[in-house]
Amino acid sequence: MNHSDLLIRVGHSPDPDDAFMFYALAGGKIPTGNYRFQHELVDIETLNRRAFAGELELTAVSLHAYAHLTDRYLLCRCGASMGDRYGPMVVARRPGPVDALKQASIAVPGTLTTAYLALRMCLGVDFRHVVVPFDQILDAVASGRHESQPIDAGLIIHEGQLTYARQNLALILDTGQWWFEQTGLPLPLGANAVRKDLGPETIRDVHRLLLESIRYGLEHREEALSYALQFGRDLDRAKADQFVEMYVNDWTLDFGPRGREAVSQLLARGHAAGVIPKLVVPEFVESE
Repeated sequence: MNHSDLLIRVGHSPDPDDAFMFYALAGGKIPTGNYRFQHELVDIETLNRRAFAGELELTAVSLHAYAHLTDRYLLCRCGASMGDRYGPMVVARRPGPVDALKQASIAVPGTLTTAYLALRMCLGVDFRHVVVPFDQILDAVASGRHESQPIDAGLIIHEGQLTYARQNLALILDTGQWWFEQTGLPLPLGANAVRKDLGPETIRDVHRLLLESIRYGLEHREEALSYALQFGRDLDRAKADQFVEMYVNDWTLDFGPRGREAVSQLLARGHAAGVIPKLVVPEFVESE
């Protein structure tokens, strides 16, 4: 592949942790050689769907979606979002038992999200769901409706995990805690994936630059946080810092053996539960 001014289209969510991760690349803080990075900020379910066509060279994906994308993408060893005894939550207007969710109408941020996969595994049934943009779920739960459809509960991701109480909503289930109790492992939610057809050299280069961007953010936390804060709906700086710490940390620098085991377990258990159609063994970018 000709490396002269090679365009790498990058997709990630418009939320503080992804923005923090990509700050150095988006802000020109690190040299990228002949690679030019073009950033597209869209919600994770849209990125999941777009990945089926392989539109982006480097993209954030849900680990659930990755199970359908192994022909096109490799998982990066860095850039993971892991919930270590915490993760996507189900909230409702009133407290209640988890089992009641089996008969509830639940707003979900997308059926390819890992949040949806985890809830399906937890409940053990194909529950009634309404797909709602992630940043509208709290309002839908609070009002009891989304457009013309009734909503009993909501599966929340991103910063909604820190802000749901402001709308007097009650926590019913934390899927990350449930997963830990089942497996003793962190819940692998999202990853960055690089397109296989770029070839080994470009894949290594792109992976290295992603890792450098993550490291730069962690080493220049205040400036990276200032950039990320613009993507934090209803978050002040302290809450944004808390949220970034939840999902950009040592796990993000490298999945490591335990993180890889968590991915393998997620995909295997998702298949055993009948949610993922085939048993998938995850493939990661090779170490240099």
